[in-house]
Amino acid sequence: MKVNEFAKKCGMSVLVGKEKSDKQLSGVYVCDLLSWVMSKADKGTAWITVHTNINIIAVALLTEVSCIIIPENINVESETIKRAEEEGIVILSSELSAYEICSKAYGYGIGKG
Repeated sequence: MKVNEFAKKCGMSVLVGKEKSDKQLSGVYVCDLLSWVMSKADKGTAWITVHTNINIIAVALLTEVSCIIIPENINVESETIKRAEEEGIVILSSELSAYEICSKAYGYGIGKG
């Protein structure tokens, strides 16, 4: 499933990167410890985090995730939005919790080989 399809099915907003939201999702990774994400997140996954500072953009670039998902309608810092636009990183916003997003992804078959 593509990022934009998943976002639509889950009622998410594309905050940044609508033109890049046609990337395929290979899975979902949830973690807030940036160094851990750098060593564990797989290319092509959706990364769910509550962090909204500019450092998440660097981690997304390094790991080549398909998108960053910010749960629970957490406000994303304007500096982060600006950097995401510059770097071509997709950021989605959801009212759902990280658990609910993962449950929906699993239900849609994302990450099931």
